[in-house]
Amino acid sequence: MRRGAPLALLLSLISAAAAGAQDLVPGAFRPAPVSVNIATIAASFNIGDISFDPSLPVEEGRAKLGSVIAGFNRTLSIAGHYASVGVGAPIVFGHVQGLVDGQFAETSRVGAGDLQSRIAINLYGAPAMTPREFASYRPATVVGISATVGVPVGQYDPALFINLGANRWSIKPELGVSRTRGRWTLEGDLGATLFTDNTDFRGVTRSQAPIVSTQGHLIYSFRPALWIAADGNYWTGGLVTTNGVEGTDYQRNSRLGVTVAFPVKQQQIRIAYSAGAYTTIGGDFQSIGVSYSYAWVAGPRAPAPK
Repeated sequence: MRRGAPLALLLSLISAAAAGAQDLVPGAFRPAPVSVNIATIAASFNIGDISFDPSLPVEEGRAKLGSVIAGFNRTLSIAGHYASVGVGAPIVFGHVQGLVDGQFAETSRVGAGDLQSRIAINLYGAPAMTPREFASYRPATVVGISATVGVPVGQYDPALFINLGANRWSIKPELGVSRTRGRWTLEGDLGATLFTDNTDFRGVTRSQAPIVSTQGHLIYSFRPALWIAADGNYWTGGLVTTNGVEGTDYQRNSRLGVTVAFPVKQQQIRIAYSAGAYTTIGGDFQSIGVSYSYAWVAGPRAPAPK
């Protein structure tokens, strides 16, 4: 059990980061017509080395982590502004291994992760539009805000070191700005993920400081809904305190990647790849993700997702 503790801490840190700080999501505030429903299936797989907290007796760490997420999103009008609400339910799987005090240790988990819900509203540059109005819309500058909430419904057993659910709430407010000129769009997002305490981490309380994160994207559109993006992010913070004892796992990490999106009528497929650019604590992963989205609306036919 003692040897499993550092691996459990690692997986916990990775899970927290994956839920918020490590996001590389181009087009997070791109508008669409109101009253559009979007169903999405997304899968991701991550593999790579691990940089552990220096205070932990763990070396040569390596992990394979993945998830499959079923999501639903609906666009709407809030006070005349374009807005969207969505929810995602993940199934998470992972395998972590390393040398603990010089001896090999490993563990695996699979099951339901914590629910993620998001509400976003564009404050400037993207009014609520019907499909007919949206067909003639030409974006310039868009400013939006969002809030993503992590709901602690994932698999959790307080007797175990490693769990797929975090047994705590999280909220990530975010501000996004994008500027489109011709075929090029430049985006920048700034956010912070805040956490409530896990009051039953093997009988003690575990808390985590906020993680501040930023991400940027340079997007080139070949034609509507067919585009490629260069992605990058950076996040810092997240110091963990367990039963009043402060850790040394302060994070300063970043990732670089690329995303390609292409339409098939009212459907869209995205393929993304990213890798760690700089890692202090956590996973130095290579990641690949694929998502499939289908959009529909009652009444006039909805255009393909942007």
